[in-house]
Amino acid sequence: MSEMILEVNGLKKHFETGTAFSRKRQTVKAVDGVDLTIKAGETVGLVGESGCGKTTVGRTIMKLYDPTAGQVLLEGEDISGYSQNQMKPLRSKMQMIFQDPFASLNPKQTVGAIISASYDIHGIKPANGVKNEVRDLLARVGLNPEHINRFPHEFSGGQRQRIGIARALALRPKLIVCDEPVSALDVSIQAQVVNLLDDLQSEMGISYLFIAHDLSVVQHISDRVIVMYLGRVMEEAPTAELYASPRHPYTKALLSAVPIPDPREAKARERIMLQGDLPSPANQPSGCFFSTRCWKAQDKCRSVAPEVYEISPNHKIACHFPEEA
Repeated sequence: MSEMILEVNGLKKHFETGTAFSRKRQTVKAVDGVDLTIKAGETVGLVGESGCGKTTVGRTIMKLYDPTAGQVLLEGEDISGYSQNQMKPLRSKMQMIFQDPFASLNPKQTVGAIISASYDIHGIKPANGVKNEVRDLLARVGLNPEHINRFPHEFSGGQRQRIGIARALALRPKLIVCDEPVSALDVSIQAQVVNLLDDLQSEMGISYLFIAHDLSVVQHISDRVIVMYLGRVMEEAPTAELYASPRHPYTKALLSAVPIPDPREAKARERIMLQGDLPSPANQPSGCFFSTRCWKAQDKCRSVAPEVYEISPNHKIACHFPEEA
């Protein structure tokens, strides 16, 4: 049995909107009860439309946000209520790759200084020296080790994301949260970065939480996929099963929008057009959140929120009227 790296139970993250002087204050339920697990060496994809709470889940797991409720267990240790000082020694076990490779790198520091900062903060002295270790990391992610003294603006978008990956790898973490790491890159560069992450996982046994809205990228890299909608989990299944036989109407609609290279196949496929917009997390609909856009919605859907249940082995959904297998 594989070692459990991460276990998340009933995770919630709510934000209060409005100013201190505003009469009208609202609670935005960005994440509203998410469960997930990640084993050693496993990649779990987290997908959904923009605004569904994917990034908030990742940042709350990393303790960049404090959870409103729920548990985050890292190797069995409950870190939900930990302060930033308590989290500091655990940062070597969990790292994050951010969506924007330019905004996440300090423009005033060289690549060498950015990557070596991890060693300075944690008081780690590599056996072969910090500079040699940084050069090795740059080579490992496909960059020229001689560019150690260059600044972020001297690199392309794909190269900057590789710098972000090298920084995340510096402390040899067991878990990396990848927050849309390829969405800002060209398609050809996306493939290179995804293949790099795959190779690093095989080599170092890292676990990934891979957050993305591009379902074709997620299909390539993930072992399991979790589909989110408005802060809640709609469906979870092994990748091959989810893509071959989606059981939740929302998942089926998402997959119908994935581009297909063959125009004959694309023409023959049923394209599901969802009506309306994603509801506001500050004004969630009653019952099933997807009922306002679902073509299968009935009275029960609008009044009773479905619980997540196992519809087949390792395949979970939250739906009263699932699609046929």
